[in-house]
Amino acid sequence: MLVTGASGFIGRHLLPACVSAGHEVHAVSSRGRPSRDRGARRQDAHGEVRWHRGDLLEPAAAAALVAGIRPELLVHLAWSVEHERFWSSPENVRWVESSLALVRAFAAAGGRRAVIAGTCAEYDWERIGRVRADHQPPRCHELRTPTDPRTLYGACKRALNAVAERFAATAGIEVCHGRVFFLYGPGEQPGRLVAQVASALLAGERVATGDGRQVRDFLYVQDVADAFRALAESDVLGAVNIGSGEPVTVGGIVEAIAEQVGRPELVEWGARPRPEGDPDALLADVRRLRREVGFGARVTLADGLAATVQWCAEQKHVRLARTSRR
Repeated sequence: MLVTGASGFIGRHLLPACVSAGHEVHAVSSRGRPSRDRGARRQDAHGEVRWHRGDLLEPAAAAALVAGIRPELLVHLAWSVEHERFWSSPENVRWVESSLALVRAFAAAGGRRAVIAGTCAEYDWERIGRVRADHQPPRCHELRTPTDPRTLYGACKRALNAVAERFAATAGIEVCHGRVFFLYGPGEQPGRLVAQVASALLAGERVATGDGRQVRDFLYVQDVADAFRALAESDVLGAVNIGSGEPVTVGGIVEAIAEQVGRPELVEWGARPRPEGDPDALLADVRRLRREVGFGARVTLADGLAATVQWCAEQKHVRLARTSRR
């Protein structure tokens, strides 16, 4: 098995799961093997991960890498995801080009099955993101929900997956892509919601937020990684949503973090305007993931948030007061 983006947020959690499942794992990263753990278990906790340094954006890098490894399975996570900037970065276009080169090289080297990381941003947020009159949030379905991305990031992910699926039919390989919704957990970037709110509250800083009514689908990063492993081991084709399927408001997430830290008085509700185009609801229909892949979330939101807040506290060398969790 070859895992790209192996030193990234999902990749660091995926590697030990794949090794413990008995896979021979080759990991590629532009930075090489990480020098230290940033939230996941050690990558070789259950065996040896074979690390390769390589920049997949460089011409011919993918072909050379795959020809040397000749993997049967590919999990392609690599992409430029610098917080906020990735939505409109021109790097998205380069990643479409390099990812297609990788899939072609994988097929030429005798690969059997490729799993590519997708995103909920592939869906048409403007058409589906409004809560219905009965107050039930709509769910994004892989086959029925329209895909008309409103960002360059979403458009490039959708284009990659559409072309890869068509190519697979002619090349004799299997292609599946996991549309990730909202992930969180230890090791996440400082600008992401959970880490940003927790870090600010731990530092005694006020957190300005909106009304918090947006409904979202959050899944703990280890569950996201385990879902990718399950996809790689399955025979499911096409798009599969990777989410919890459980609606939670952004305000509910912030409240839970504030409770964990013990500083709810620092949250300033309604102090920030809602971003333009921000959908009311983004919630995954996870029936394909559960029924066809056989995977369901294992970490509860309460436990996942507690682990993430604890990790943030450790980064800041702050001791958390013991609080009860509901």
